[in-house]
Amino acid sequence: MEVSIPFHNLPEGLEGFRIVQITDTHVGPTARHDYMEVVVERVNMLTPDIIVFTGDIADGTASHLRNKVSPLANLSANYGSYFATGNHEYLFGEQAWLEEIDRLGLKVLLNEHQILQCGKGRITLAGVTDYSAGGFNSKHTSNPEASLSGASQCNLKILLAHQPRSIYAAARSGFDLQISGHTHGGQFYPWRFACFSPFLAGLYKFENTWIYVSRGTGYWGPPLRLGVTSEITLIKLTSGKLTPNLA
Repeated sequence: MEVSIPFHNLPEGLEGFRIVQITDTHVGPTARHDYMEVVVERVNMLTPDIIVFTGDIADGTASHLRNKVSPLANLSANYGSYFATGNHEYLFGEQAWLEEIDRLGLKVLLNEHQILQCGKGRITLAGVTDYSAGGFNSKHTSNPEASLSGASQCNLKILLAHQPRSIYAAARSGFDLQISGHTHGGQFYPWRFACFSPFLAGLYKFENTWIYVSRGTGYWGPPLRLGVTSEITLIKLTSGKLTPNLA
């Protein structure tokens, strides 16, 4: 899946900037080591400037699934790979998973940000804990506003947030783009997320903030999708114009 997102006054250094998103791999009984090897190979073939993983890496504990996710150590991007937690990290022991993800070379963003200097362009890349994380660990309560604390002036503010419903706080906090997953595009549509999520899959604009919602790189539960394909997403930044879905 490839999508171009336009921004007003995008500096030359960020024109064509390539973000590759992985999300919701749900590694477990049916999604295994060889599956992750294929995912990593396909991601690297897209020559990303950054790689972002927006949560739900696995359905099980880090100790049991460490070998199956190990191919992620081979991800390669010009400005690094970054991770924001999903709800499933908290179901299976978030601390062990955070340590494992860090060991694999992905920078975990827990209500914090990184400044990326990309030629003459400057990006604030922030990540929040999952929308529901505070119910599992009060220290991990999701806070898009806090993720920008201390951020210096930049050309673009991008938020990694597993659940699309973080968009309301993201818009209030002045983010230009939110990248999310979680919905699986309605993997079992129309019986699940479509009934309450206005941001099911694809590109939308809420107030002044773009939001892209991936259908997911893997699947949750049985290996079944009804009318919904999985995706590895290439997001290109551009100074062009586009008519989005409005919410």
